Amino acid sequence: MVNSSTLTDLKRDLEAEAGRLGFVAFGVADAAPDTQRAERLGQWLGDGHHGTMEWMEARKDQRAAPQTLWPEARSVIALGMSYAPAHDPLALAEAPDRGRISVYAQGGDYHDTVKKALKALARWLVAEANRRGLGDIGLKVFVDTAPVMEKPLGEAAGLGWQGKHTNLVSRQNGSWLFLGSIYTTLALPADPPHDDLCGSCTRCLAACPTDAFPAPGQLDARRCISYLTIEHKGPIPEEFRAAVGNRIYGCDDCLAVCPWNRFADAAAANRAFLPRAELAAPRLAELLALDDAGFRRLFAGSPIKRIGRNRFVRNCLIAAGNSGDLSLDAAVEMLCDDPDPVVADAARWAAQRLTPIP
Repeated sequence: MVNSSTLTDLKRDLEAEAGRLGFVAFGVADAAPDTQRAERLGQWLGDGHHGTMEWMEARKDQRAAPQTLWPEARSVIALGMSYAPAHDPLALAEAPDRGRISVYAQGGDYHDTVKKALKALARWLVAEANRRGLGDIGLKVFVDTAPVMEKPLGEAAGLGWQGKHTNLVSRQNGSWLFLGSIYTTLALPADPPHDDLCGSCTRCLAACPTDAFPAPGQLDARRCISYLTIEHKGPIPEEFRAAVGNRIYGCDDCLAVCPWNRFADAAAANRAFLPRAELAAPRLAELLALDDAGFRRLFAGSPIKRIGRNRFVRNCLIAAGNSGDLSLDAAVEMLCDDPDPVVADAARWAAQRLTPIP
């Protein structure tokens, strides 16, 4: 029988070690199934709000409950690493010759940074569990690459709450947290779930350029600019193209307007996520000229690299068509015969938008 004080002390020291490794948010949730969480996921998928993200549905049972993914799991250690920006994420809205890249993707790839820290924390936990007489323990680490519901688990572990925009909001870190988790066979003391502190505020819902929220706490990904510019592989539907504006990778609008961000300290952000100069306010003219090799060079070590040149240039063409900048016309025309039909379609649309009306 494990002494409860041993687990309590281990959890306290684990939180301190997590802080040393760069995590600014820490909490523990029970790994047991949660009926409400599973029902919400099932309803979201049933409504088709996941769009073409078939991987969300393919492993929905494992996503719904940690113990379905790994039956031996007893606890979920939820962690958050800050990427709070020092600048206004909406500042480039009035710079049509520039592309807007979501704050989280302007620096290094969060998968690499967060996973490295998680693995270091996992090694510490294994060693400490042995040293304290708890024997060999099992654990698994996850960063956005497995069927894990990071945001609901983060809420259950007390890191924050899921706002009306469905993203996690923290009292201390606002909307700017990369989430990771460690599933473990240790039955660590669970933290209470965080209260919802959104109140009557609906700024995030009102800020959405494409009305992607059918109701508070519900997201229709098929209308979301982040989904359309990152996950969606085909042509961006024409009904949303004007609303995309100059956003070429993701969208920060619903996050950026959250009042809780006034408590987020940019000094707490991991330096690996500081924006690269060439990605903070890139010129559309330069991005439209990218071939595959140039794209790979520019986005080496960036999460943007995974969507590939064609999808990225498609996004840049939509931004060019919205820019009203006639100096981009020549670069757009060059892409009207691009070998990729989706790129060529976006180029022809942009060219029409840039053609002066006689």
